Amino acid sequence: MENRLFFGDNLEILQRHIEAESVDLVYLDPPFNSNATYNVLFAEQNGSRAAAQIKAFEDTWQWDQTAAETFEEVVEAGGKVSQAMQAFRTFLGENNLLAYLAMMAPRLMELHRVLKPTGSIYLHCDPTASHYLKMLMDAVFGVANFLNEIIWRRYKRPKGSQHASRRFGTSTDMLLFYGRSDQHQFHADAVRVLLDSQGAEKRYTHKDERGPYYSGPLLRSPSMGARANLVYEYNGFTPGPEGWRMTRDKLAKLDAQGDVFWTASGIPRRKVRPDGDPLTRVDNLWTDIEAIGSQATERLGYPTQKPEALLERIINASSNEGDVVLDPFCGCGTTVAVAHRLKRQWIGIDITHLAIGLMKHRLRDTFGDDVVKTYETIGEPTSLPDAQELADTDPYQFQWWALGLVGARPTEGKKGADKGIDGRLYFHDEGEGGKTKQVIFSVKAGHTGPAHVRDLHGVMDREKAKIGVLITMQKPTKPMRTEAASAGFYDSPWGTRHPRLQILTIEELLGGKVVDMPPTRDMRTFKKAPKAKRAKTDHPELNFRD
Repeated sequence: MENRLFFGDNLEILQRHIEAESVDLVYLDPPFNSNATYNVLFAEQNGSRAAAQIKAFEDTWQWDQTAAETFEEVVEAGGKVSQAMQAFRTFLGENNLLAYLAMMAPRLMELHRVLKPTGSIYLHCDPTASHYLKMLMDAVFGVANFLNEIIWRRYKRPKGSQHASRRFGTSTDMLLFYGRSDQHQFHADAVRVLLDSQGAEKRYTHKDERGPYYSGPLLRSPSMGARANLVYEYNGFTPGPEGWRMTRDKLAKLDAQGDVFWTASGIPRRKVRPDGDPLTRVDNLWTDIEAIGSQATERLGYPTQKPEALLERIINASSNEGDVVLDPFCGCGTTVAVAHRLKRQWIGIDITHLAIGLMKHRLRDTFGDDVVKTYETIGEPTSLPDAQELADTDPYQFQWWALGLVGARPTEGKKGADKGIDGRLYFHDEGEGGKTKQVIFSVKAGHTGPAHVRDLHGVMDREKAKIGVLITMQKPTKPMRTEAASAGFYDSPWGTRHPRLQILTIEELLGGKVVDMPPTRDMRTFKKAPKAKRAKTDHPELNFRD
């Protein structure tokens, strides 16, 4: 089974679980606090602060003892990466930006190790640190393997008010595209787009008796490499070692239909006409894919979610069906979902149980319940001792994981802003147009008693929740069960009856027990992902790959 979903630090998982030269394509969108000011990013740090574990939606990297130790390990390993990191330290000083680069360096080195010689990598970043990441990528992958800086215009209008600030607005991200070697695969024809009428007028600028055309090359460029079998004489012209772009027979046929001409300097060119080529290849400026809007059907409510069209373009361009696609910062799982739909194998890694839970629900919503048979989840607790260890070491991760067991979403907002509620689940059981109802959850990893049940009962009344669920590590006592029973029952419009206040233990949830609630086809945790459709290119009118 190649499809794998890992919980944990991607550096450790790459080192321990991913074999060398086993991956065909890497996409990563590493978190970074791009909203912080440069004054904050470049502020000197003394390294004495304790390391802060990365939490969901938090994208800060701290210069602390862990970052300093990581920096030293990278430098002591020597090589180009060591030289680059030493130069960064001289220029930047010891600050959060250096910590970010120090944490990224070993991860990029591991990604270089796991890529096949035919593989490639796309690193997604914003202007705050893109120039430093470019230098670091040059050091890891080699300057010769840099392929493109892709500019993605994610907003039609710049983010933020142009009049309220003292600089131009921002509407773009960058993707740094590198090959593992000069053998990297790339399918330009798989990511062509339709020209609109205005685009066609700009592209087909020449005209003859047969109509408009543009001047296209007939000779291979030096970057394509030598092709001895395509070096031949035609009409007195012999190309260099790279040769022609087609065989002699195809060239003669093109010439016979009047689509070959010679420039004033004696170079042969071809006439490319709209009827024969209604498409144009995508270049490094991507303006036709917008960021996910607030009303987009694929929006799941995850702050850094990227549009599926973006990943579809990358995966179609740089992989084949059956290839392995890896995302080491996979968040809400866009890479995983698109790779699955396009019949690629995939590996997703994230450091939060919140993201892992969301990805599992997204896969199920998109591809159906049977999708769970197609992948393996590694790193999540599977037993009561595992759960207890997680609860002892990281209560927040335990809470997110426990809520994931029942399909609930953690409450949003600052700590303490939603007192007494750790998660929510929304449902509709009155048919189309019915009221939205909710189940609220409280998660307790430590000692529990009747007071916790009474508190949840009070929160249910305050929130007008139909059902409340207390999730505990410990088995409920008799007084707790008595207190829960006093809340009575919720009678659904479907004629079913359900306890209003329920107590579920982690052991029961691991054993398969579920929340007792109305059977509904419209339950909501995270926003439901749309059902998968057949694989397609960026435009529905085209279908290069079935």
